[in-house]
Amino acid sequence: MIIASRAPVRIDLAGGWTDVDVFAKGAGGAVLNAAINHYVTGKMEIFDNVGIDDERDGIQVSYQSELPAGSGLGTSSALNVVWLSMVKTRVQGVEEQKAIAELAYQLEAMLGILGGKQDQYASAVGGINFMTFGEKVEVERLDVPSETVRELEDRLVLAYTGRPRLSGNIHENVWGAYRRGAADTVNALFNLRNIAFSMRYVLMADKLDEFADLMNQNWENQKKLDASITNAQMEELFTEAFRSGAVGGKACGAGGGGCVLFFAEQGRRGDVEACARRLGCRVIPFKFEMEGLQVSQS
Repeated sequence: MIIASRAPVRIDLAGGWTDVDVFAKGAGGAVLNAAINHYVTGKMEIFDNVGIDDERDGIQVSYQSELPAGSGLGTSSALNVVWLSMVKTRVQGVEEQKAIAELAYQLEAMLGILGGKQDQYASAVGGINFMTFGEKVEVERLDVPSETVRELEDRLVLAYTGRPRLSGNIHENVWGAYRRGAADTVNALFNLRNIAFSMRYVLMADKLDEFADLMNQNWENQKKLDASITNAQMEELFTEAFRSGAVGGKACGAGGGGCVLFFAEQGRRGDVEACARRLGCRVIPFKFEMEGLQVSQS
């Protein structure tokens, strides 16, 4: 028997960090994110009823990711979603997808990984979603107008800096500062949460100029969380990308490396992509992914 599973990674558009329990359970977090058509895939082969000398006897599990580790796109959480779905073997409907997402988060928490919940839920359910976090997770699938979706895909540029980020170290710094009541960190987290609410509104209203501005606001508040969220390479990339036609931009995930996301002027996506490549980045073309976790058995 072969069980195959596939789960997409995500881009976080606004509100990242506020999905972590340290903040969310007290203040309430909010994130706007979108699954994209790059995947973690898994295959579990179960060999039974074969001779005891057959080296295939037992279970063989393999995984594959289209993207590098440390990309800031939730790859590690997508892998956990895939693994758990293969153990379950049968995942039907959004509620079961959400249950797998919650299990993936609990698994990471048991392993001592300090992180949020948006990655697991985005990978499991797919689509463009507004998520809120507190004692439980609420997922609102956004019915974004098709013309807006096409324009986003035409103008967004995803680029991998070539430098994986180490989110664990950044998380320790940020949450240590939050617990101490450091004003810059506390204010930035509340701003990030509020930006997610604002972005939900402008996205549904097709106000993409305001969408780009909110990306910039998100990036400025990301950088206020901890000095390690940006570096000289990323600052140069942002400066040159905006000279080349970007009007919005932010780091994906925790920052400090990994992927960055830019929003280009109409007709200038190619210029922004060329700029990113010139500075040594890998441009990652993508479309939005609406299905989420998929499991099959044969």
